Amino acid sequence: MRTATLVIVAYLLCVIVAAVWRLLPWVAVAVPDLGALTAAYLGLTARRTVAPAVLGSIILGYLVDLISGAPPGMVALVLGLTSVIARAVQQRIYVRGATMTIAFSVFVSLIASVVAIVVRGLYHVPSAHLSLELRHVALSALATGIVGPVVWRIFRRIDAAYARTQRERDAALEGLHT
Repeated sequence: MRTATLVIVAYLLCVIVAAVWRLLPWVAVAVPDLGALTAAYLGLTARRTVAPAVLGSIILGYLVDLISGAPPGMVALVLGLTSVIARAVQQRIYVRGATMTIAFSVFVSLIASVVAIVVRGLYHVPSAHLSLELRHVALSALATGIVGPVVWRIFRRIDAAYARTQRERDAALEGLHT
């Protein structure tokens, strides 16, 4: 139920960002990667097994595929891999405080962008020139770092709502420790 709630909230945030971001002409290319943030959060906070987190990431990716116009399954595959990578990179990590949250958000966005470029290359999906791709990756990582603390705070509140004890609730609100 927790994973489903996170996926629904993340999808609603993606819809809001997709609707609002296009109205901001000075940041048109710098769209934050909320799907990657959610996939990483799900991967890092997976309780016992990583399967529900990966499934939630894939479902969110498919929903993002629908609203973004990407080839069906591409973002789903990227977010599923991002969830697994976030889990495998570091299973004992503190994401606490603004600086660490921003840095981790930028890192997740960069990883998701590299995975997306590799997946597009493997499946021969047309892409832009490398310089334009790198510019888009950098601007997206910057935008993701800016919105990361807000998104992670929302996810922590959701985790606190699903906590069984006061200790779990306090830990969820304090920061991410897996």
